[in-house]
Amino acid sequence: MSTEELRQLFGRNYLGPEQINKMLAVMGLVPLPVGAVPAVGYSDKLLREKSRDHILVLGYAGEAGNPLDIIRFRDCFGVDPDKSEPCLYNQDWYLKEEFVRRTLENRWYLVRRDVIEESRAAQPDVLLKQDIVFPSAILCVYAFFACCIAWGDKLWYHDFVWCSDTDHNGDRIYVGKYHDIDGVNKNGFSIHRHLALRPCYGSINLM
Repeated sequence: MSTEELRQLFGRNYLGPEQINKMLAVMGLVPLPVGAVPAVGYSDKLLREKSRDHILVLGYAGEAGNPLDIIRFRDCFGVDPDKSEPCLYNQDWYLKEEFVRRTLENRWYLVRRDVIEESRAAQPDVLLKQDIVFPSAILCVYAFFACCIAWGDKLWYHDFVWCSDTDHNGDRIYVGKYHDIDGVNKNGFSIHRHLALRPCYGSINLM
């Protein structure tokens, strides 16, 4: 299918060259290079089946020497919703982690738009045994900002989603939940880690 046919099929679930260039313009970056749109590596049958509940995303790694990683998104969009939105949630624990320097491949991705209801409150190790494939943190960040700028939709507004990345301790990364429904925390796309129990966790006693 052509990019126009894909856009018509996916509607607001489509993040193709035009939508990615809108995001790049807001970020003050140069548009996609001519000829940078690869063939879609999915069958027409699968695309039609997934068009209602998945987002088709054109991945882009950025220019040489100017990678489109999570740090780039943080630098461009900031962490203070009082200054501008959309933004990332204000936290800095991940700045020296390896996963925030990773970029996407220059290819198309199909990522589910909404959380799988049956996956709620399930441990990530259990979900992985069910053949669920977690997206990378950079794919989620990239799709969130691209969708917000192109269509005005904030993905995973009240939900966290598990990612394929881990931190230097092996703790699983999860992202999302732009808005705190209780109003305690400020708006911002969150990046967290799920702390695993280790020998350094223990109890003391109160008499």
